[in-house]
Amino acid sequence: MKDLLAIESDELLAMHAAIGEVLRERGVLRSSNNPVGDLAEYIFCKAFEWEQAPNSVKSYDAQSKNGTRYQIKGRRPTKHSKSRQLSILRDLDHVQFDYLAGVVFREDYKVFRAAIVPHELVLANATFRSHTRGWVFTLNDTVWDWNGVEDVTAQLQAVKL
Repeated sequence: MKDLLAIESDELLAMHAAIGEVLRERGVLRSSNNPVGDLAEYIFCKAFEWEQAPNSVKSYDAQSKNGTRYQIKGRRPTKHSKSRQLSILRDLDHVQFDYLAGVVFREDYKVFRAAIVPHELVLANATFRSHTRGWVFTLNDTVWDWNGVEDVTAQLQAVKL
């Protein structure tokens, strides 16, 4: 593999864009945004055979064959930011999904830990932020110890991209 430090920045950015397009064509990504969210949705749906909701649906990301609705979130901590805070959850108090499916990636996008958390536990442990008009929830290690949380790390690690 070519030494990435020897590649000019404009060429690295062009490679990044091209890689994103190939991953979209393969169905791994659905947008041109940061790939963490799309990758989280892809691997959860592939692991559990959930159907991804259309991009226009804001209240949940996927649905199982029995109608259970999942909000899917991912986080990729790095050496620059160790945070495991997920992106904003809107209207969390209106119960628009049954479970939060959350995954923490390693820096190289490999699955570190993953869990399925009942909505009521997410609501009980999230914090409302008025300036963003949404709720924040963090996938700290203690989440996996809560009664009712399913550790699905192995299932997601087994997904072949």
